[in-house]
Amino acid sequence: MELYLIRHGIAVERETYTQDAERPLTDKGRQKTTKVAKQLSERGLHFNLILTSPLVRAKETAAILQNANLSAEVQEFASLAPNGDILNWINWLESQRQINYWDKCLALVGHQPDLGNWAETLVWGKAQEKLILKKAGVIGLELPAIKTPIGHSELFLLISPKWLL
Repeated sequence: MELYLIRHGIAVERETYTQDAERPLTDKGRQKTTKVAKQLSERGLHFNLILTSPLVRAKETAAILQNANLSAEVQEFASLAPNGDILNWINWLESQRQINYWDKCLALVGHQPDLGNWAETLVWGKAQEKLILKKAGVIGLELPAIKTPIGHSELFLLISPKWLL
């Protein structure tokens, strides 16, 4: 399965909102994320499903990806919120075997450092806090069709938005 970890676009500053979860994308963040989504679409990428953090900036990023014809469906996934547990996602993925996501392309929209740590866990078996995913950046992983992808996945893409634009 191809898995793409996508960080939300540029959001308004923390001080602007009392609740971090409510921070939306800035105009620049929407523009840059839209350009990234367009580039991914032009390269023929299509997600069977986009799972997104429930935070506003991530949901807006997922909607931009969906609107660029990258996916027909977006679903909120609580474990993609900051400090989410990758094991919850792996358990969800395993529960979806009858849908056969292993033959599909899935995107997760979330936050740093979590997405970088999830990628490290999937590739090397543990988070080392070394992969930095820029806002609207993308990590591509190939997950094996075995019981657990932890430590058995392959990194094939780590790109910041400036390389796509």
